[in-house]
Amino acid sequence: MSKILHITNGDSFTSYLEKLGIQGDIITWREMLCEGKTTTDVGSEHFWRNRYDYLKNTYKISKERFVEFTLKEYRRLCNQKSQREIVLWFEYDLFCQVNMIAVLSWLHKNRKGVPVSLVCSGIEDASDKLFGLSELPGNHLKKLFKERIRLTIDDIEYADYIWQLYCGDNPIQLYSAIQQNSSQLKYLTPALLTHLHRFPTVENGLNELENKTLQSARNFKIKSKEELIRHMLNDQGYYGFSDLQYKKLITNLRPLFISFHPAKLTKLGNEVVDNITNYYGSIKDENVYLGGAPKYSFLYHTETNKLLKL
Repeated sequence: MSKILHITNGDSFTSYLEKLGIQGDIITWREMLCEGKTTTDVGSEHFWRNRYDYLKNTYKISKERFVEFTLKEYRRLCNQKSQREIVLWFEYDLFCQVNMIAVLSWLHKNRKGVPVSLVCSGIEDASDKLFGLSELPGNHLKKLFKERIRLTIDDIEYADYIWQLYCGDNPIQLYSAIQQNSSQLKYLTPALLTHLHRFPTVENGLNELENKTLQSARNFKIKSKEELIRHMLNDQGYYGFSDLQYKKLITNLRPLFISFHPAKLTKLGNEVVDNITNYYGSIKDENVYLGGAPKYSFLYHTETNKLLKL
């Protein structure tokens, strides 16, 4: 068994890492904890049952696929106990950062004393572009690996603390905690500030991405639902979502569209975009959670950049 265990952010990058010739065993973290209700007890039976229920109800994931794809890989992780170092490979975005702090919370509990390092891509040159790991050439990745961040106990404990708050029912506390980030996890604050923008706004009851989707449909000549999804994927900042998230989002907004071929809003859709009509009452769903918080129990006030509890 190798001296190093690599934990990656997904299968695509795992395939890339395998080709780079960097020594070590590789585990792929196959979850998207930025979606659906989460609980603090990462890896427990309760945790996985809760995650399976969400994925089954939202994406029709079968139990067989969940066991084969996610649980078996997690069990492989549990069996990796002899390495002298664990290296995490995660990116700057919300999708990755939430998974990352969940993994760090698990390591904090289950692998105490094992050195943990982080390779995290984001700002990699003089441009404003944020890079995913798979977008970087092999020589750049090898450089990042060589210069990987050696996480301190304080860094890991901070990640665990933020994970507890993310899974809590009061995101206002999370907002305060990420403002005081003095850890080496430099992308955690912007990623989780983005998370807070997922709560509905005071102005019209839709969140940042929902508003942006409607605005894009109105302001650009979008010819189809697929083109609208591509447009959102190409301009999403720190979200890091896949087409799955945008398909679900657009489905929830369907009553505000006359058609998708081309994309055209209803009169009500235009009124919502212009903050003339508040859509909160129509879209509210008490079963939707962001981390541990009910999505529609909080409102985001865009002028003050603060969350309000209902």
